[in-house]
Amino acid sequence: MAVLQGWRAARVTPLGELHTPPRMTAALLRLTVQVVLVASLWHGLYSATGTTAGLTEDQAVTYAVLAVLATRIRELDQYAGRDTVLQHMHFGTIIYWYLRPLPPQRYYALRALGEQLYGLVWVLAGYVICLAAGIVEPPKSAAVAGVFAVSAFLGQWVLYYVMLAIDQLCFWTLRNGAAMLILIFAQNLLSGVYAPLWFFPDWFITMSGFLPFQATLSVPLSLYVGRIELSDAGPQLAVQAAWVVALALLTRLLWRRAARRVISQGG
Repeated sequence: MAVLQGWRAARVTPLGELHTPPRMTAALLRLTVQVVLVASLWHGLYSATGTTAGLTEDQAVTYAVLAVLATRIRELDQYAGRDTVLQHMHFGTIIYWYLRPLPPQRYYALRALGEQLYGLVWVLAGYVICLAAGIVEPPKSAAVAGVFAVSAFLGQWVLYYVMLAIDQLCFWTLRNGAAMLILIFAQNLLSGVYAPLWFFPDWFITMSGFLPFQATLSVPLSLYVGRIELSDAGPQLAVQAAWVVALALLTRLLWRRAARRVISQGG
């Protein structure tokens, strides 16, 4: 019974995508355009230079394209299913998360797991196509590929807790749509989605080092392209693991505090 409940929760958002072919077509078109434009942009930026910020042209293009593909893991349209925390708090239906046999924190985790696995299929398909087309470079060695896989797993784990903490903010704010957009933008900026962090000023890089965002994407991709050497991978993985533990404890505390704010009349 618990397995069946978990399966149903995990497939909530992916089913919304699979049952709406136009949405999948639009997502495929948008992702294709993003990859083409990003690859063209970075090729153009490096057309008159050799190495910038420690990156060659092929490394920069590989990083940028992989960053675009990685965003697809958690870019599903949750709003269409009206099952986001923000929507439930707005309509006062968050109480139903606390009336189900499945605890809200477990439901949220299972649903996020389903979204990430579904998004991972998109990423792997896009990666294989880009690799075959020569848009991105393969890992330098099997060891690099293995370390990257571990780092990417930890990065997605950190990202899950970051997005969870952002959603949990809804329990303490009344109208937080703008705040959510700002926080998501900050997460993308500080994690290196828009551009590798090495292109930013030193003070910006130092500041981001005290935050968990770069552990979600910048570290795994830096290991993949060789910007972080394999010999330096251990400390980076340790930092990622530390953020997983710290954010897990924080969000667990926030779940307990959030439950005290939910009343039977609504959010």
